[in-house]
Amino acid sequence: MNLVREKKWGPVRALETGYGPIGKPMMTVHLYCIDDLLVDAGQSHMEVPICQWLQKNPPRKLILTHHHEDHSGNAAAIQRTFGASVHGPEECIRKMSTPYRILPYQHLVWGKSTPAAIQPLCRIVETDRFQLHPLPTPGHSRDHTAYLEKNMGWLFAGDLYLGDRIKYFRVDECFSDQVESLKTVLQHDFDALFCAHNPCPRNGKKRIAAKLAYLEELFENIRRLWEKGYPEKIIIRRVQQKSEWFVRLLTMGNASFGNMVRSALADIQREEAGGSRWKAGGGRW
Repeated sequence: MNLVREKKWGPVRALETGYGPIGKPMMTVHLYCIDDLLVDAGQSHMEVPICQWLQKNPPRKLILTHHHEDHSGNAAAIQRTFGASVHGPEECIRKMSTPYRILPYQHLVWGKSTPAAIQPLCRIVETDRFQLHPLPTPGHSRDHTAYLEKNMGWLFAGDLYLGDRIKYFRVDECFSDQVESLKTVLQHDFDALFCAHNPCPRNGKKRIAAKLAYLEELFENIRRLWEKGYPEKIIIRRVQQKSEWFVRLLTMGNASFGNMVRSALADIQREEAGGSRWKAGGGRW
């Protein structure tokens, strides 16, 4: 069962889409329009309803928060159908220039991304009425970028937020980079948090602060157990609050709570080895 739902917050229009081969979609995705600018392209499994929705107000420009297939899946189709220019961060340009492999669960839930000709981001992304400032926010992916509309107090956050207490990381996510990215956006004024999966049109800055507090507390708990000499498996059991066996099984371990712990431990071990040091609340030293 597929889901297609229109939403609107003032000048910001959104389309929430989800693909369910059997039953309800496991996860839905939001793409956002302001004027003739589109933020993210949605999953390729939902190309037809997304392009039908865009026919009402064809986009002139598309900007991507990052290359993951639920955000870039229809970039090539939108470029082809509407003649829109597609823009993204440097690493996104590289990833989207050729086909890249994804795992079976990614094919199932979202579908693959077709390579697209992506142009570099401008220092400011402008529409007739608004200006979006790109903010590099790595951690979820190396190319992750959020977009801030300072005058309106909007943050188009891609996958930076997701929830106050996230349950798992992908295997390539970086704990310390996510913390630093959350701190980066908290230096700016905004209220509306237009997350790709969990929009918070009010009190968005508080939601970002809540996620940061959760990650910092989790990091300190992991550090304390590591310093007591506990091995990785025991640390995961001690700090994990809810079983996620289904997600771990579906993704073949690509997404799990254990990945969060392993990423935090990698940061701790780099610190002990004399590399870049990081602590909760203190940023990089």
